[in-house]
Amino acid sequence: MAEKQHLNGAYYGPSIPPPSSRSYHRPGRGDGCGCLGCCCSCICDCILGLICKLICTVVVIIGIAVFLFWLIVRPNEVKVHVTDASLTRFNYTNNTLRYNLAFNMTIRNSNKRLGIYYDNIEARALYQDARFDSDDLTPFYQSHKTTNYLNHTFQGQQVLVLGSSETSEFNKEKSDGVYNVDVKLYLKIRFKLGLFKTGKFKPKVKCELKVPLKTNGTAFEPTKCDWSY
Repeated sequence: MAEKQHLNGAYYGPSIPPPSSRSYHRPGRGDGCGCLGCCCSCICDCILGLICKLICTVVVIIGIAVFLFWLIVRPNEVKVHVTDASLTRFNYTNNTLRYNLAFNMTIRNSNKRLGIYYDNIEARALYQDARFDSDDLTPFYQSHKTTNYLNHTFQGQQVLVLGSSETSEFNKEKSDGVYNVDVKLYLKIRFKLGLFKTGKFKPKVKCELKVPLKTNGTAFEPTKCDWSY
């Protein structure tokens, strides 16, 4: 009975020790690499650095090569002039333009060391920014410090729809006997330096002409054309 009373009393088990102050860090998934992850990062940085240095080196080499090429060759712009142009016919009726346009042109290569291959020459005639004729001219090679002469005639008729303001401008030019006509050249050329030949370039030549009717008796003024790439 005494034993039973002893059991009914409050019973306290052994005290629970306090939690340890030492903290434990659970390793994450990314920490498994350890030194390997650090090495990978260093390798990537080294590769990127080498690529940047390689690109900079290539750019510098190309820049030096271009500068030396310019220093040795001293390329000059090709000079184009229309020395003569005339219209024997330029009538516009019923949205149709009937024309006969002839012109003479000089192309001057003033470079001392560069030759030029004119592989393709397309000549276009335009009025009020509208093309009314085009032809392919004969390809040729132009040596350095030389002048070549081109001549061509655009002849025929072409449907050309002009607005009211453009028609009014045509009538004004008709009364003056002088027409604003553009001749454009679309080129495919290559440069030659010694045995070396470049790839193809596609410059354009634009000639803004004031062409008198031949019956008008007005002389044509030679015109310099614009060369652009």
